[in-house]
Amino acid sequence: MTYWDKEKECMPREQLQKLQLRRLQETVYRAYAFVPAYKEKMDQVGVKPEDIKSIEDINKLPFTTKQDLRDNYPFGLFAVPMSDVVRIHSSSGTTGKPTVVGYTSKDIDTWAELMARALYCAGASKHSVVQVSYGYGLFTGGLGAHYGAERVGASVIPTSGGNTHRQIMLMQDFETTELMCTPSYALFMYEVMREMGIDPSDLKLRAGIFGAEPWSENMRREIENKLKIDAYDIYGLSEIIGPGVAIECNRKAGLHIGEDHFIPEIIDPETCEVLSEGEEGELVLTTITKEALPIIRYRTRDLTTLNMERCECGRTHARMAKVLGRSDDMVIIRGVNVFPSMVESVLLNIPGVEPHYLLVVDRKGNLDELEVHVEVSEQVFSDEVRKMESLGLQISKELESALGIAVRVRLVEHKTIERSEGKAKRVIDKRNI
Repeated sequence: MTYWDKEKECMPREQLQKLQLRRLQETVYRAYAFVPAYKEKMDQVGVKPEDIKSIEDINKLPFTTKQDLRDNYPFGLFAVPMSDVVRIHSSSGTTGKPTVVGYTSKDIDTWAELMARALYCAGASKHSVVQVSYGYGLFTGGLGAHYGAERVGASVIPTSGGNTHRQIMLMQDFETTELMCTPSYALFMYEVMREMGIDPSDLKLRAGIFGAEPWSENMRREIENKLKIDAYDIYGLSEIIGPGVAIECNRKAGLHIGEDHFIPEIIDPETCEVLSEGEEGELVLTTITKEALPIIRYRTRDLTTLNMERCECGRTHARMAKVLGRSDDMVIIRGVNVFPSMVESVLLNIPGVEPHYLLVVDRKGNLDELEVHVEVSEQVFSDEVRKMESLGLQISKELESALGIAVRVRLVEHKTIERSEGKAKRVIDKRNI
């Protein structure tokens, strides 16, 4: 087993927790002293920096939400003067004011180091040719992956998203060994490869490092079988640092969180009660090394579990399970919580079904209804009507069994559902609620 930084990645937990506490105390002091919004929040709950005497005391601190970043737009949560900020990223702001994140030179170095650790964990090295097909620009994905791949010493192809035919041509000509993009875009690339008459087995592609959207184990198998690669899940979010917060190793038994830089918690998203190890809930993250934008107890809205046991690979940092979904992407239909990933897991076990689907939620009278649009292969779509009806009934029955609610299924032709070069849109909610 190889490690990017064995001393940190395999640090005994007692030593790791001492490091976390020291860094947490430093972060809380700086946030209280230099970020008025944090001082106000902490004063409201009656906690001072000196009250943080143990890791467990973190639950005395107030939560931070995406709304806090919007309320303090653009730079109100920065803990350093703008003269120390060397990079600014932000969200698209499609649902209101964008969330803005800033980085000092040290923050950029930390981020590059975390991404190098992540890529190394997935088997990348200085001999790799890494194609970065995440978007560059204000989105953190592209540049975060880019700096990490360069830190590893790999050759980097900064293709960004889009222009898929050209991406595949470069993948052939430049002999790409690792692909970094969203999992849905990886499957779209496979479709385009087929159109171009390219067999993925003829490529040098060894692994894919996929993130930015929840994806199921079934989708992993789909990607691995079609592209003939090893697929790794990577996790991150702009507010915390960007991609590189956590990554799977080759055991694929959870994503290793960089606990020397982040303290993870799991809470009940309704009551905000801190849950025990292994209980499913919302992931909360605290940054403990960031300078420009320290974030305390950030509610990610991502639902997962934590495992604190040492991994078979030797790494000691906490592992998070693959994200089930987001509490704010979840749809509640007649009292049942439904996530796109739950639907995906069912669909990808059914022959003839393509890995492209859409959940359409509507309200007829006082009753919520779920209709799932499912793409089927060209061969299936051209079959006789009776076979199509039989497949639709099978899908509906299996979805109802898995979700616990009645589901209407609409089978649609290959390529009917819009493809995405970034995050796939999985839900359309037409209810006026």
